[in-house]
Amino acid sequence: MRKLLKRGKYNSISDGKQAVSDQINLKKVCAVILLGYIILAFLFYILAGEQLHFRSSRGNVKMPVPNFGTVEMVAGAKVEQTFIPTIQRFKQVSVTWGTYGRHNKGTVLIELYNLKDNSRILSQTVDVSKLTEGAITTVASEKYLENLYGVPLLLRITSPDSVAGSAVSPMMKTDAEPKAGQQLYLNGKAVNGVLAFSAEGQDYIWLGLHYWKFIAAGGILLAAYLLYILMRTKRKKKSVLLNALVAMKKYRFLIYQLVSRDFKTKYKRSILGVFWSFLNPLLMMTVQYYVFSTIFKTDIAFYPVYLLTGIIMFNFFSEACGMALTSILGNASLITKVYVPKYIYPLTRILSSLVNLAISLIPLFVVGCFSNVPFTKSFLLFPFFLLCLAVFSLGLGMLLAAGMVFFRDVQFLWSVFSMMWMYATPIFYPESILPDQFKFVLQINPLYYFITFARTCIISGISPEPIAYIQSFLLALGMLLVGAFVFKKTQDKFILYI
Repeated sequence: MRKLLKRGKYNSISDGKQAVSDQINLKKVCAVILLGYIILAFLFYILAGEQLHFRSSRGNVKMPVPNFGTVEMVAGAKVEQTFIPTIQRFKQVSVTWGTYGRHNKGTVLIELYNLKDNSRILSQTVDVSKLTEGAITTVASEKYLENLYGVPLLLRITSPDSVAGSAVSPMMKTDAEPKAGQQLYLNGKAVNGVLAFSAEGQDYIWLGLHYWKFIAAGGILLAAYLLYILMRTKRKKKSVLLNALVAMKKYRFLIYQLVSRDFKTKYKRSILGVFWSFLNPLLMMTVQYYVFSTIFKTDIAFYPVYLLTGIIMFNFFSEACGMALTSILGNASLITKVYVPKYIYPLTRILSSLVNLAISLIPLFVVGCFSNVPFTKSFLLFPFFLLCLAVFSLGLGMLLAAGMVFFRDVQFLWSVFSMMWMYATPIFYPESILPDQFKFVLQINPLYYFITFARTCIISGISPEPIAYIQSFLLALGMLLVGAFVFKKTQDKFILYI
């Protein structure tokens, strides 16, 4: 009898799903998905801009910290530094000066030569009277030079008119280990050490160079998958996409009610109500801004926006996972009485937190305006990383919800672990303060990537490199697959433990 009832139950559910699926025009849905893919590909190409094709070169020569002067640049003196750049698009060289703590007169000439054909690449005359101790002069090309990779170059500094007692001196680092192709000459004599100079440019991004090929390949794979789903549907076979569409349509009213209930419950009997979603991140930012900008003297550019971005994103993550953790136990009365796909419960908790997140973005925009952050088109890429964070939170939330059913200790462990996670993420401090031996903490921290890439879009006003989008997508998808797998494998036993 129990078997018959069970079979009848699932047959009715299957019939219900079939009835709903009949109302879904799957061909139209597939066409919309394919069209959306094409639109997003073109939109990303426009918004990503130059960062899709070029990045700061990994072969840039960093400026060493100088500890000594070279020679006084009087008329006839000459300082030369050879080096071999590994920069695909060469842009500029810079030199650090020493003034002997006095006001100097005259000029110096900075030149960069291609030793392969003895041609002069860059040249600039500098008025030394405007130089101060430790000043850096940059000589840049109007256009990027793309034929200097691996070519030996010579940086030459001379003076046509300076006299002793009123001349400057290029600085050097005497204990630096010269790299291959580097040699410093003072008045024609080779010496140990390296001139305090830097060379910068850009490298091509391989993914950007072949962007449209990847888009075309992705479009073909997507079209093939959608065609495969259509064929399976005609044969009355299951598909993940169709099941998800059917569930969203069939239970959309329940999803709305659960999200509304969670949102209202959070602010029940609160005087300010929803305004707390706006006020809470501002208050946290105010306190932490005072502590870290006044007491610890941080010098991060646009620090209020830097701080508020981290607070908002981490608060969403912490709240979403914390609510999803109790989503199964908190809805035990529904689970035992009504059949609903159990993943609906952690999903609605994430959606409820997304509503709070949307409200919290208002103070971020306001603070950005007051901080004079230059809002650019890259700001429109910010939602991508929020979406990845939401998917990551859903995956982790499903994992925690499943664990909470069997082990009530999970809620206590999560409170400790989330606090540790907060301090391991550069929310209110710059990542540069971490010692080298602890840098690995950032590399294994998914939130670090989501928050850092989001800050790049907002504060730097540029798009992260293409690899940033791939990393974020894979982190989110990986966590979702792990959480969904564990949840699905254990959900049939929930009824025995709740």
